[in-house]
Amino acid sequence: MTLEQAQQVVDQWIKTNGVRYFNELTNMAMLTEEVGEVARIIARRYGEQSEKESDKHKDLGDELADVLWVLICLANQTGVNLTEVFAKNLEKKTLRDKDRHHQNPKLT
Repeated sequence: MTLEQAQQVVDQWIKTNGVRYFNELTNMAMLTEEVGEVARIIARRYGEQSEKESDKHKDLGDELADVLWVLICLANQTGVNLTEVFAKNLEKKTLRDKDRHHQNPKLT
């Protein structure tokens, strides 16, 4: 599925099942909450914090998908075409960082 298709699928789902989009501020708060859930899994599973028994069943992929869902909602309701802006962002990063990471001794 492309980003454009994902935006269309989310929009159709919202219109069919969700009644309407939550407002932008609510979705921003939800995005923060979802990113926090991803951070908790990463910190406990891959970081130095111990993983609680109640966290061991949490699915990182599902939590990342929740982040993507809310991000797509925000893009849709603010008129952002993720395909276009991602391509522009990749170009920007490529021009800016084409040599930077290769010259970083911490990465080699």
